[in-house]
Amino acid sequence: MGQSGAVVQLKGITKRFPGLVANDSINFELKKGEIHALLGENGAGKSTLMNILFGLYQPDEGEIWINGERTVIDGASKAIELGIGMVHQHFKLVQPFTVAENIVLGDEPKKGMTIDYKLANQKVKDISERYGLKVDPQVRIQNITVGMQQRVEILKTLYRGAEIVIFDEPTAVLTVQEIEELIEIIRNLAAEGKSIIIITHKLKEVMALANTVTVIRRGKVVRTLPTTGTNERQLAELMVGRDVTFEVEKTKAEPGEVVLDVNDLRMKGDQSKPALDGTTFQVRAGEILGIAGVDGNGQSELIYAITGMRKVQEGSVKLNGTDVTNRSPREISTAGVGHIPEDRHKHGLVLDFSVSENMILGTYFKPEFGRYGFVDFGAMDKLASELVTEFDVRLSGIHTEARALSGGNQQKAIIGRELHKNPDLLIAVQPTRGLDIGAIEFVHKRLVEARNQGKAILLVSFELDELYALSDRIAVMYEGKMVGEVDADHRDDEQLGLLMAGNTEDAAATAQGRS
Repeated sequence: MGQSGAVVQLKGITKRFPGLVANDSINFELKKGEIHALLGENGAGKSTLMNILFGLYQPDEGEIWINGERTVIDGASKAIELGIGMVHQHFKLVQPFTVAENIVLGDEPKKGMTIDYKLANQKVKDISERYGLKVDPQVRIQNITVGMQQRVEILKTLYRGAEIVIFDEPTAVLTVQEIEELIEIIRNLAAEGKSIIIITHKLKEVMALANTVTVIRRGKVVRTLPTTGTNERQLAELMVGRDVTFEVEKTKAEPGEVVLDVNDLRMKGDQSKPALDGTTFQVRAGEILGIAGVDGNGQSELIYAITGMRKVQEGSVKLNGTDVTNRSPREISTAGVGHIPEDRHKHGLVLDFSVSENMILGTYFKPEFGRYGFVDFGAMDKLASELVTEFDVRLSGIHTEARALSGGNQQKAIIGRELHKNPDLLIAVQPTRGLDIGAIEFVHKRLVEARNQGKAILLVSFELDELYALSDRIAVMYEGKMVGEVDADHRDDEQLGLLMAGNTEDAAATAQGRS
């Protein structure tokens, strides 16, 4: 090990992509037994740096030192050989295999010519117990929760002898309880002498877990400091380079008439399980209804059903009292629905179109934008210029291709377009996913303004802080149905987490105990 006690030293790491310097002369140091957070906005260069350490990218300049020795990591197998493991954001597991089969894949214990599954199961059980992971080696991946799958990924790295473990956005798809359990697991790993790096843009996690934090902004290290000597506000400023307010200012809602009435919706899922299983709820004018739930519990299918992107087998969707069930997306949009979609690239923008052209998607057929199949480009450009100014979309010009914009500016463009339609119902799905704190602030303000103007807003988000900050009511979705509602004004993470895991009895008992 090096004189500094560092197990990892990255010296002057630079990585360039066409038109972008992702990492600009970065110095980074990880000590033995330390939990070190790598904090920054999306696109700051965090994942690129860790992909270099794990051998998935090669640096253009700079040196990597592991345990005091200079080394070249030319692939993931070399990283694993050096004792480096990475738990990726998107798990790489074989669904029909058991936990143990996934863990030993490619490194199976043998008994003569055959795989010794008994020994594999025992090894997995031993590691699982040692680190408090509580995983059954013989259960199949397709039958376990997302949180359990993540534990399998952690076990996979430990089975291969990892002493340095990198976690990439580890809490993105977990419930509140699973996040608490993961924090405990990571602490156990550090206590056993493992050295941990966590890539994140969540300030709460940094403060709860890390000993040290390195903040990266636009490919450069801004600062490395101990978490004991900082706070969330200072870290936010370091991340975005300016003062940031965390509070969303909003008055008490004054809900009006029912705008969206969803009743007993049923839709077939990809497997045998139904994606929607009797989903029922209402949203009124002048209120924000937040929908909480772990990803994959029918939220996407619900939005597809309301917006006409997928057909339902049973049930109804009514907009201002009119039945719009299974109508086309254009009919539903014209009836008064704005939609900020979950995937801005797939459903929000045509990336090869200009920003100007994207601003009339969904309205290009209206008389103000042309007649007889011809578009009035002057009217289109005028609208685009107005919206770009109003929604602070930063770009070189309205004829720039949409793909050239950053994620935050793409999102602002979509929100501008959808609000300009003046919808009665605005559906916002993950409206701030991947955005930096400054852009999040802007989006939140616009959603509250729309609610204050009497629009009904349906918000789907996996960020609990966002749900509590924006919602007037929070409904919880589990396995295709609404299983309960929590008070948005009185935060109770335990009750919400229990509902998100489908545990309605304990959630009710918790709520009763608090009242």
